[in-house]
Amino acid sequence: MTQPSLATPPPVWRAPGMPALLVLTAAGFGGFVVLIPVAPLWAIQGGATEAGSGWVNGILLLVTVMTQPFVPRLLARLGTGRVLAAGLALLGVPPLLLLVSDQLAWILAISAVRGVGFGILTVTGSTVVANLVDRTQHGAAVGIYGASIAIPQILLVPAATLLADTVGFWSVFALGALPLLGISSAPRLARILREQAAEREALPATGATPIVPPPGGKSPRWMLAVTLLRPMMLLSGVTLAGGALITFAPQMSSSAAATAGSLALLTLSAAVTRWAIGGLSDRFGANRFLWPLVIIAVAGLLAIAAAVQNPAATGILLFLVGMTLVGIAYGGLQNLTLVISLAAVPRKQYGTASAVWNIGFDLGTALGSVLVGTLATAFGFPPAILVAAAISLLTLPLAFRRGPKVTA
Repeated sequence: MTQPSLATPPPVWRAPGMPALLVLTAAGFGGFVVLIPVAPLWAIQGGATEAGSGWVNGILLLVTVMTQPFVPRLLARLGTGRVLAAGLALLGVPPLLLLVSDQLAWILAISAVRGVGFGILTVTGSTVVANLVDRTQHGAAVGIYGASIAIPQILLVPAATLLADTVGFWSVFALGALPLLGISSAPRLARILREQAAEREALPATGATPIVPPPGGKSPRWMLAVTLLRPMMLLSGVTLAGGALITFAPQMSSSAAATAGSLALLTLSAAVTRWAIGGLSDRFGANRFLWPLVIIAVAGLLAIAAAVQNPAATGILLFLVGMTLVGIAYGGLQNLTLVISLAAVPRKQYGTASAVWNIGFDLGTALGSVLVGTLATAFGFPPAILVAAAISLLTLPLAFRRGPKVTA
């Protein structure tokens, strides 16, 4: 009798727990992004200056980054279900409290609480998606997970300010409570993860390849940090550019229509690439796609710098092409760097890899806004964008290095 072959794994979106995670993620990130353009406007309505309103999202991002390193330890102590439910609550309840006051101090306090919730959601989400599927499907899983993040962004960011202007701020604050809809999925995800962990423990050992110290005597923790630093820096190089463009596109372009179109192309191309490249990385490996994407990012930034030379007359076609190219690199490198980070650690350290990756993403975004804004104030946007291109180019050597792969 012929020995039956191993069953082909189901599509990642049908893997146990994955539909619940995708719905939860869309709700969580939808509630997060809808307030990004509106919360600062609420502060301005309350009398805050432009500089003061800039701190609304700045505090949010700062607290997010401060929270993320602690999430793996929380997951180990309290479990996925409790931590994820708490994060969604901290992200979803505070927007409803914004109606209490439009004063800057109150809004900053709300942003800080939301930052804790968002830090939990980002690290836990990418940790869960890695655990739900086999390593051979990580690229596709990260791709579909990224799509569940990007689709709410594409739909809600342009609609947020329109709703605030036409319906009222209360409607956007209500949408900010979307993360609460995902709380019911948290216990289900936790149960599935426990069942999968029990099944793995019942299987014979597969011969894991641990990260071992080299002859020089470096500790495993040091080697882990060095290993995860490479994808983190690659990611930061492109999120620096993406964060700057999302923040300053309206100021760089002389055409409101071009600004709207460019941001739509940036976010859409990023979403499509992040989804599509996942399956390719599973088939051919993630590393071979890194250097072309870095080059694409640099080419896009050079095109944008050329397009905005004349502040009164933006080169619209070149601007749109440049934003699309950066979007392709932005989405593709998000997927690939997370896949590489997960491939470099054993399963029990997925939380650590996820935390480092998310810190790289958020730090790059924040640095892009601060650096490009500062340089643009002193020298104008074309030199500032060229500096962003140079920083992206400096990450190119990292694209040719290879890190260790771990099998358990």
